[in-house]
Amino acid sequence: MELSLKSEYAVLAMVELANHFAIDQPLQIRQIAAQQNIPDRYLEQLLATLKRQGLVKSQRGSKGGYTLSREPWEISLLEIIQGIEGYDLINNKDKVGQENTSLAVIREVWESAQKAAADVLDSCTLKDLCDRQRQRQIATTMYYI
Repeated sequence: MELSLKSEYAVLAMVELANHFAIDQPLQIRQIAAQQNIPDRYLEQLLATLKRQGLVKSQRGSKGGYTLSREPWEISLLEIIQGIEGYDLINNKDKVGQENTSLAVIREVWESAQKAAADVLDSCTLKDLCDRQRQRQIATTMYYI
């Protein structure tokens, strides 16, 4: 279980949008790309996918760009990753045929691990990530005399 680069970039873009949610102004692709070191063209595709999934909305024009479609505390990491990857992490059951007992036991443990990972991702929201980011920035900028 590894986070794909595509999902990583999508989460980074969503965190950037979440950090600017209170300002209520759309962010342009080039702004998000510059802040999060994401290639512009790739980000454009990711945001189009996130828009189709209903996680972001776009605004056209010179002052246009992207904003979150809902509040940061309502969007989980699981939603973002499933929206980008295109499959359900929790209910992604392979077709099980006549398998031997050992394989069935291994599959059960693997499914249990996937469920646990999905539960963690589902319980973590964009707001949680923004809060963690702020805490880490505060901790790294503190110095003692």
